[in-house]
Amino acid sequence: MSSTDEPSLYAKREPVFPRKVKGKFRTLKWWIMAVTLGIYYLTPWIRWDRGPALPDQAVLIDMANRRFFFFWIEIWPHEFYFIAGLLIMAGLGLFLFTSALGRVWCGYTCPQTVWTDLFVLTERWIEGDRNARVRLWKQKWDGKKIRLRLQKYIVWALIGLATGGAWIFYFADAPTLLQNLVTGQAHPIAYTTMGILTFTTVFMGGIAREQVCIYACPWPRIQAAMMDEDTITIGYREWRGEPRGKGKARDGLGDCIDCNACVNVCPMGIDIRDGQQLACITCGLCIDACDDMMEKVGKPRGLIDYFTLRDEEVERAGGTAKHIYRHIFRPRTMLYTALWAAVGLVLVVALFIRSEIDLTVRPERNPLFDQMSDGSVRNTYELRIRNMTGDDRPFRITVSGDPMLFLQIEGTPYETVEVGADEMLIQRVYVTAPAGSEASEDARTDFRIWVEDLESNERTYEDTHFNGLESR
Repeated sequence: MSSTDEPSLYAKREPVFPRKVKGKFRTLKWWIMAVTLGIYYLTPWIRWDRGPALPDQAVLIDMANRRFFFFWIEIWPHEFYFIAGLLIMAGLGLFLFTSALGRVWCGYTCPQTVWTDLFVLTERWIEGDRNARVRLWKQKWDGKKIRLRLQKYIVWALIGLATGGAWIFYFADAPTLLQNLVTGQAHPIAYTTMGILTFTTVFMGGIAREQVCIYACPWPRIQAAMMDEDTITIGYREWRGEPRGKGKARDGLGDCIDCNACVNVCPMGIDIRDGQQLACITCGLCIDACDDMMEKVGKPRGLIDYFTLRDEEVERAGGTAKHIYRHIFRPRTMLYTALWAAVGLVLVVALFIRSEIDLTVRPERNPLFDQMSDGSVRNTYELRIRNMTGDDRPFRITVSGDPMLFLQIEGTPYETVEVGADEMLIQRVYVTAPAGSEASEDARTDFRIWVEDLESNERTYEDTHFNGLESR
């Protein structure tokens, strides 16, 4: 056999043109799409008073000052554990929902699904429903096809541009940035980011579509470990539908009339009657299409439905399936829920008990100490005092642990320093032990440096050590 006769390992992509469908799951998806897109596009425009020094924006990722604002919550770089905790909660939540309801995230709230739904909707408005789009795909290029395609791509580009624009608004004051974008005064990075996000949104949501879910997304390959016989997912009641066949004479045939309605509405282009498949995102549109056809032919709804593999075996044997709550509330899902709630509780507690003062102490290592002319020993320390309040505050710096140690702030005879609102002050201080004292003679003496907010009386500290003569 010549090389030209060898079969290809890759199947040519067949374009998917989902047909319009009505039903409770399609309605649910419309509502979720409207809510999620509304949150994404409108959130940067929510105003929140942050004082004269910061943008009045409720949700802001301040990369310049390395801070994240979410309404009344302000996250600093050293508090990255909050972000890590949220990511852990997101992962546990994904495990929980997949274990209980299959790929419900993929079918309803995944950004790829939401934007693909939006692009398919605009495509349907411009080019028509499934049959019209199939005919347009197959026909030769002419004036009508060029006009419809041009209209579609312009609308897609505008959606992509709005998507990229909304994203960059999270990183700066939205009204100011919009004005700079329109007048051409924005930073080139803003225009570059918008261009990249416009292209990727159009490509992934409008052109690649289901290919992203099948080939690029790792979750379909992970979900098998999250699902079991009690996971509620979409399936075809084969025992009721087979053998399928068309026509009014139903003797010896099942309820499935082989109308392919479930296939025509599927955004992934699969046939759910072939069983569980990696490409299925459990969006429920095949259920709406099948229920509609069952009503038209006078058959019971639910030929395609959400159920579990365990229930399918029970129903096939003539039994009654368990109540849905008995599948959701089981040891595995309750364990995920407990872990998710525990992480969330820890984050909430940490948020409420955190101090608005942060202190970092770094001892100078070269030299370890200085011996003064009067015989006293002095150590140098670099303090980083972060004021996480919205006002300028005076802070007192003191030491404790050894009564013979005394502290002096570089550049001032006082024991207080002023730190600006939402700023960090780097301050050098000297700690001295008198000649002949125990601290001046020993190699190492542990002590504590305190910083106190003189307005709120809130205090924080960091333990460090003093190097004496024997540390040489």
